[in-house]
Amino acid sequence: MLNMQFDKTVVMETVAMEWEASPLAGVWRKPLARAAAEHGHTTSVVRYDPGSSFSAHAHPRGEEILVLDGVFSDEHGDYPAGTYLRNPPGSSHSPRSDSGCELLVLLDQFASDDGATLRIDTRGAPWLPGEEKLEFVPLHYHETEMVALYRWPAGTRLAPHQHFGGEEVFVLSGTLQDEYGAYPPGTWARYPHNSEHCAFCEEETVVWIKTGHLLP
Repeated sequence: MLNMQFDKTVVMETVAMEWEASPLAGVWRKPLARAAAEHGHTTSVVRYDPGSSFSAHAHPRGEEILVLDGVFSDEHGDYPAGTYLRNPPGSSHSPRSDSGCELLVLLDQFASDDGATLRIDTRGAPWLPGEEKLEFVPLHYHETEMVALYRWPAGTRLAPHQHFGGEEVFVLSGTLQDEYGAYPPGTWARYPHNSEHCAFCEEETVVWIKTGHLLP
């Protein structure tokens, strides 16, 4: 079991972590949170070496993917860096990468009635205006859960705010900061329900954010 106490803040700089071998040759991972070694609630950064593949498998409680680098593929299509995917509970596929890729992967974390299948290439998606000059690309909504990309202009500073239902962040570019530290690209952070901080950045910063999914 790893980082399964959802009432605690967790911050991990994944770039500094060592890759661990998966059960299949050529597929590597950096575990961030997991209920068990090979099943159940799991969050990780995953790397496919060129030409590697993973055997066909099902997703009992769904699979969520953000392609960080390279091109990820399965029998349904090819997904370049910037693609956001959701495979709902009960779905299955046979993933591979011909040229190699890196992914942020979240397994077995869907609500039972969240049946959306999504394939969003965020590279061509419009950025919408948000609060405090932030821009965002909405990716998914379900009940209290919201997933989006956010682009923070240089010099952005948000007022202290609470994370109702928690917040999960992956820094894609730039450096996100708050009163507790600075978070460079590759940082994964998870904040519990009703936690609070004052986030800001000194350079343009892009982050993937999920909120409202960690209600006790």
